[in-house]
Amino acid sequence: MNIMLNGEARQIPSTPYTVFNLLTELGYIGKRIAVELNGDIVPKSQHETRQLNDGDSLEIVVAVGGG
Repeated sequence: MNIMLNGEARQIPSTPYTVFNLLTELGYIGKRIAVELNGDIVPKSQHETRQLNDGDSLEIVVAVGGG
């Protein structure tokens, strides 16, 4: 299955594959992030249940502390 991740094409396993699965694969679990799927923000409470589909477009932004 193909998705767009932060503007780049990426191949992921066929469904069912969730936002949580992708975040785990990318090493983002436990980090402060925001996920946008096809233009809509995906709340953290939905990461484990929101399934990805072929052609989906995701943007993942990692919050960086500083001052």
